[in-house]
Amino acid sequence: MKTIAAFLLVLCHLAISHAWNCNKFSGLSDVQQIDAGQGQVAATDKHNHAYLLSGSSWYRLPSDNIKHVTVGHAGIWAVDTSNYIYKLVAGKWSRVNGLLKQIDAGGNLFIAGANHINNAYCLKTSDTLGFKGVGIVSWTQMPTSLMYYSCGPYGCWGVDTSDRIYLTQSVTPSSCSNSGWTQISGALKMVEVGSDGSVFGVNASGKVYQRIGITSCVPQGTTWTQLPMSMTMKHVSYDLGKLWVVSTSGQVFQCTE
Repeated sequence: MKTIAAFLLVLCHLAISHAWNCNKFSGLSDVQQIDAGQGQVAATDKHNHAYLLSGSSWYRLPSDNIKHVTVGHAGIWAVDTSNYIYKLVAGKWSRVNGLLKQIDAGGNLFIAGANHINNAYCLKTSDTLGFKGVGIVSWTQMPTSLMYYSCGPYGCWGVDTSDRIYLTQSVTPSSCSNSGWTQISGALKMVEVGSDGSVFGVNASGKVYQRIGITSCVPQGTTWTQLPMSMTMKHVSYDLGKLWVVSTSGQVFQCTE
C-alpha cells in the first residue's frame, strides 16, 4: 500500500510539473522584469521603460528611468534607477519619499519592498491608499534582511542575498506588524506571490519553481516542484490563472495550465 501511495504521489507531482503550456508573448523585447496582479500586467525593459498590457498590446508608461514596476490591490507603483519610489496618480508618476530597489503591490492594500542594502520595508494601508501625489508617508522597516519581497493573501515571501527563502504568515495592513519570519527549504533568487496566494520563483540557474500545497490553513505549502521551461528564465509573476515568465534573453512567455 505504501508503494502504491508513493507512486501516486510521484505521478501527481509529474502531472503538476507538466501541466503548464507556455507560448511566447509578442510585442515587447529585452524585458527585465514583469509583474501581474488584479488583472493587470506591467513590465520593464533594459532601457528602463515601463509598460502596461492592454489586451494583447503593450503601452508605454511615462518616464525613461523605471527599473521595477508592480501592479496590484495597492495600485501601480515603481522604482527608478536611483531607487526613488513612485506611485501612478492620475496617469503620472508621483514621487513618494523613501528609497527601494524592488517593490510589490500584491499585499492587502499595502506596499512591500527591499532597498539597496537589502532591508525590507512595508507601507501601511493608510499611507498606501492615502498618498495622492503630495505629502510624506511613513515606511516601516521589517525585522529581516531581504533582497526581494512579495506579498499575497496568505502572507509575504522573500529571499535574501544567499538565496534563502523566508515566509511571514501574517502582515497587518494597518500597522505593518508581522507574525515573524520562518525559513522555507529551497533556494531562489526571486519569488512572487499571486493574488490567490500562489507562489512561484526562479533560482540562480534560471529554473522556475512553484510552491505546492498552499492553502489558508497551510500558507507555507508543502514542497517545491520545477516547471519545465524551454530556456533559462530570470523573472516570473502569476495572476488569474496565467503565469508570466521572462527569459534571460528578455523574451516574455505566457503559460496556462
